[in-house]
Amino acid sequence: MNKQDYKIHIVGAGISGLIAATVLEKNGLSPVIIESTDRVGGRVKTDIVDGYQLDHGFQVLLTAYPAAQKYLNLEALQLQSFIPGASIFKNGKQQIIGDPLRDKSLLLSTVFARIGTLSDKFKILKLNNKLKKKSLSEIFSTKEQTTKSYLMAFDFSNSIIDNFFNPFFSGIFLENKLETSSRMFEFVYKMFGEGQAALPKGGMQAIPKQLSNNLKRTTFKFNTKVASVNDSEIILVDGQKIKSDFTIIATEPRKLVNTVNKKVTEWQSCDTLYFETENRVINKPLIGLIPEKDAVINNIFYHTSLDSDLKGNKELLSVTVVDNQNLPSDKLIQRVQTELKQYCGINTSKLIKHYNIPMSLPKLKELKYNALPSQTRLTDTIFLAGDLQLNGSLNAAMIAGEKAALGVLDNL
Repeated sequence: MNKQDYKIHIVGAGISGLIAATVLEKNGLSPVIIESTDRVGGRVKTDIVDGYQLDHGFQVLLTAYPAAQKYLNLEALQLQSFIPGASIFKNGKQQIIGDPLRDKSLLLSTVFARIGTLSDKFKILKLNNKLKKKSLSEIFSTKEQTTKSYLMAFDFSNSIIDNFFNPFFSGIFLENKLETSSRMFEFVYKMFGEGQAALPKGGMQAIPKQLSNNLKRTTFKFNTKVASVNDSEIILVDGQKIKSDFTIIATEPRKLVNTVNKKVTEWQSCDTLYFETENRVINKPLIGLIPEKDAVINNIFYHTSLDSDLKGNKELLSVTVVDNQNLPSDKLIQRVQTELKQYCGINTSKLIKHYNIPMSLPKLKELKYNALPSQTRLTDTIFLAGDLQLNGSLNAAMIAGEKAALGVLDNL
């Protein structure tokens, strides 16, 4: 059989599935992507509501991700960069801290901010230097501990942990006890230090859109739900059977394949609420943190502080809630509006949209940066992709998609 004649299917049109298709196409193959929803992107999607761009959850692209540099045309995404710092709302005051080595305008506010000690600020520089010198393979082979114990071992004060590290990284890890692996902390911290945190001008969906627009020989089957996958076929929920020589599963595989480890993947969840406001209380493109112990709000960001394709008429504020304390939607919205007023002095004109995202990030242990193509192989013809295989990041989703495709190619 000629290479081109093989029937190769990818289940899931998220970032990982799109990268797998990209690698297969580069090697002369014409895969078919089966996607349960109406568009590409998986967990990376953007809706247009009332003239505003709303990402499904507050997400950013870290430009230092090696896989992003390899597979994305970053320039074409028209990336809008955040300032490398944060605005912290504490005791009725707003204080800005950041990396003055990368943005000189942050120097005075960082030195004089009553967030942590002067010693903490020097330790942050020390941590930056340490991680600059540490390779990604070293980071992912270092013994794991929790992020909290890592920061304490680095001798940071409780003040800087509680008021900066906890709210900042809780918004990334989507858990507020900093129990996430220290490998993930070092990796993310290094990526923040070596590049920009940015949003594409067209919202996060611009990333999967770019990847799918570059595919020329891939066929998409949207609104098509897969029930199960075996070595020779894919069975859809409606009973239809599709012959497949090789299948890459770029989504949660547990429900689709009998041979997969049946251990349930746990997920971090979050709520993202978008509000329209009359003005901004943070004038620069800085993330706002609320370190108050009883607050449900973790972080806030004015999307209108960055340039975007669609702007709406007023200011667009997103609020991330990591632990919604099981509040029903209406009570959570009320609580968030009360806290915005109480802690930040923000009056909200109206709620644009409330996203409850139960499967935001996989909870993983023994995090890996990379895998061999052979390690993605589940059976002779089934291969696994998705960030679940490595670590919960866009970079990992891309690498896992690439390695699964290379696994198929090796088998051919």
